[in-house]
Amino acid sequence: MQLEEEATAAAIRRLRRAEGQIAGVVRMLEAGRDCREVVTQLSAAARAIDRAGFHIVASGMKQCLTDPEQSMDQDELVKLFMSLA
Repeated sequence: MQLEEEATAAAIRRLRRAEGQIAGVVRMLEAGRDCREVVTQLSAAARAIDRAGFHIVASGMKQCLTDPEQSMDQDELVKLFMSLA
């Protein structure tokens, strides 16, 4: 299934944000920053990555409902969604 352009752009934005947050975490660790600050940034990066994945899966579900040629097997879609859990 090919992702819609809008869904791809949204996922890329979220992943770039996470990329910046992860680079920030590396710098924080190198600078010896407080554990709580590091964990807070890691948590934010993880949420950004999760949101990108969920957005992609949601777009795929939408395509399956609206375009029969793009449909996925229900079990395959569930497996894909659960891989993000």
